[in-house]
Amino acid sequence: MSPSLDPLSSQIALALMVGNVLLDQIGLPIPAIPTLVLAGAVAADHHWWGVEMLVLAVAACVATDAAWFVAGRRYGNGVMKLLCRVSLTPDSCVSETQQRFERWGSNAIVVAKFVPGLAIIAPPLAGAMRMRWPRFLGLSTLAATLWVGIYLGAGALLRPQIDRLLPRMAELGGTAASAIGLLLAGYIGFKWWERRRFLATLRMLRISVAELYQLMTAERAPLIIDVRSHSARALQPSRIPGALLAPLDQIGVHVRELPRDRDIVIYCTCPNEASAASAAKLLMNHGFRRVRPLHGGLDAWIEAGYAIESLVAVEPDQSKAAGIG
Repeated sequence: MSPSLDPLSSQIALALMVGNVLLDQIGLPIPAIPTLVLAGAVAADHHWWGVEMLVLAVAACVATDAAWFVAGRRYGNGVMKLLCRVSLTPDSCVSETQQRFERWGSNAIVVAKFVPGLAIIAPPLAGAMRMRWPRFLGLSTLAATLWVGIYLGAGALLRPQIDRLLPRMAELGGTAASAIGLLLAGYIGFKWWERRRFLATLRMLRISVAELYQLMTAERAPLIIDVRSHSARALQPSRIPGALLAPLDQIGVHVRELPRDRDIVIYCTCPNEASAASAAKLLMNHGFRRVRPLHGGLDAWIEAGYAIESLVAVEPDQSKAAGIG
């Protein structure tokens, strides 16, 4: 049987669990799933408490989603770049999330909480893309209800196993707490190592915006490729003049068309030029040698005061616009 809950202990437990959900949804590496599963096991014998937990946890999820939505609506790509800089997940999270939004549409909000890296980026991206408030709140509430409900339900189904495990953990006392702490530290360490490994793969020679500008005035100008997603270009509808528009997930389609006797410069708006570096690495694997990412990407180009071109009147034939062939 699950432990009994007096009014005081139930309120303390609710506060701790809702706080855990809030910290998890803010983006801190404090997973709430184990807490929700344990709460579900307790709720199997205290249905009123389970309903209260469900309502409060869903409210916590929607509240944090709404806060990120407002941040994305106000600051656009800036808040997503910040999230990727401080996140333990690789810096390509913004471009990958934008691609998922393009494939799934607004339904991405519903599944976001079940996809690592997508949960924290989806709400500000929805805000930046000007999704309507009622639609966002409805999808966010649905997503939170599914996410919280599934793990509470899993805890209720696993109650016999959890009931057998809890006394053993109580006997172990400090040892169990230390083991949990070590597991959490190990998780954070693994994510940090994964991030460092990802960044190591992106270390390659960059070209500065000043160098690119000089090359563009030369007789044989470089081919410039914009690998931003469609969503990123919609949020920032401009490009370096003459750049070929080829999203990262489509760069392989253009491999046969790209010249091997010209310098190729690739840019994006990702932290650490992650998408541009990934595209450059892909081209290098196909035998291209004169390819470099643009240091600082489009933002650095604009900050330097160089000319940009509006995407409103971009020619439909991108190959001709970029001077291929």
